Amino acid sequence: MAIMITDECINCGACEPECPNNAIYEGGAEWRFSDGTSLVGEVTTPEGKTADADESFEPVSMDVYYIVTDKCTECVGFHDEPQCAAVCPVDCCVDDPDYRESQETLLAKKDFMHL
Repeated sequence: MAIMITDECINCGACEPECPNNAIYEGGAEWRFSDGTSLVGEVTTPEGKTADADESFEPVSMDVYYIVTDKCTECVGFHDEPQCAAVCPVDCCVDDPDYRESQETLLAKKDFMHL
């Protein structure tokens, strides 16, 4: 499953630099698949979505930091636990019940983004 940031976020920014996939963005900021990854040109995600790696996408949240589900691997392949949750001072980085992914799926997503 992916991690999500709840509305209890205090916008401290502690989580953003900890993400190995650059899946965390400040509220209101657009995101790209290419941000912090090795992706370039036209890409097809392991879930079958296609996009230009440099295409800008609308922010998931305008008010608080947010995590892009398509880029979140729960730090699988990098760390033993999600680093955003480990450093969050208010415990607002939690499992997203709407996105359940297996260990294999998370590793495939990591391998897709980091050649």
